[in-house]
Amino acid sequence: MDVNLTIPESIAQAIRMPEDRLPKELLCELATALYAHGLLAFGKARELAGLGKYEFGQLLAARGIPRHYTREELQDDLAYANGR
Repeated sequence: MDVNLTIPESIAQAIRMPEDRLPKELLCELATALYAHGLLAFGKARELAGLGKYEFGQLLAARGIPRHYTREELQDDLAYANGR
């Protein structure tokens, strides 16, 4: 299922941003908001934003949004780093 959002032209024009950057920036805004509220996992949020892991992590850090990182994820990462 694809979801298409319509933003009225008057609102799109009111956003103080070059028109060519608007779609990408709005997707980043939506992705970070959904991630911050726990509604979208990191991987899916970065996919929505169209960013790599590092870039999306940097975006979250720049906005002061903490990563949702569980103890289980840490253990998985450590096991992977140790070749297990």
